[in-house]
Amino acid sequence: MTPEEFKKAIVTIPKERLAELPAASYKGNIVTIDSARNFEEALNALREAPIIGFDTETRPSFRKGQHFDVALIQLATPDSCYLFRTNIIGFPQQLKEILEDPDKLKVGLSIHDDFHNLRKATEIEPQCFIDLQAYVKDFKIADNSLSRLYGILFGERISKGQRLSNWEAAELTQPQKEYAALDAAACIKIYTFLSQGKFKPEESPYLTLPPEPETL
Repeated sequence: MTPEEFKKAIVTIPKERLAELPAASYKGNIVTIDSARNFEEALNALREAPIIGFDTETRPSFRKGQHFDVALIQLATPDSCYLFRTNIIGFPQQLKEILEDPDKLKVGLSIHDDFHNLRKATEIEPQCFIDLQAYVKDFKIADNSLSRLYGILFGERISKGQRLSNWEAAELTQPQKEYAALDAAACIKIYTFLSQGKFKPEESPYLTLPPEPETL
């Protein structure tokens, strides 16, 4: 690839190649917060963490006009993920303060949608967030889904099999917990990998020239 071609090139993983990758799994500690029992312990760990991975889950709607509030907020540290079941415990002020803390770095993906859904339940102005969808553009990465980003950088596929499961169920299943934890933890892993200069677009097997625009 010539220097001129490299300027135009993008990093993108084809759907077929993504499907061939081995499945990723979450290997950290998962703590479910559905009562006051371990709430403060989780908050203390998050306050001390150097970075927090962020995601939310909402019960899917299968009927037109039906909407649900955010049921789960996932906040991950480098070694643990805390699953706050907001459909059960509500939205405590201490949790809101972490999301609004201007000095605590938080990383998510497509966070505008998460914030929009959170504001349906409470007034909140999240601060000190990095949205990976914008951040990866500086690395010539054209894809913006979490699964594709993870596949490009780590050669593993994040399964979305639990995405449309019931996040308001009385008890979350282990697959639900692992799926939710991986989504938040993956944000930390992606950001850290990129910010430390470990990804070189010119060496990626997924570097390609974008298709030429069709002419009439």
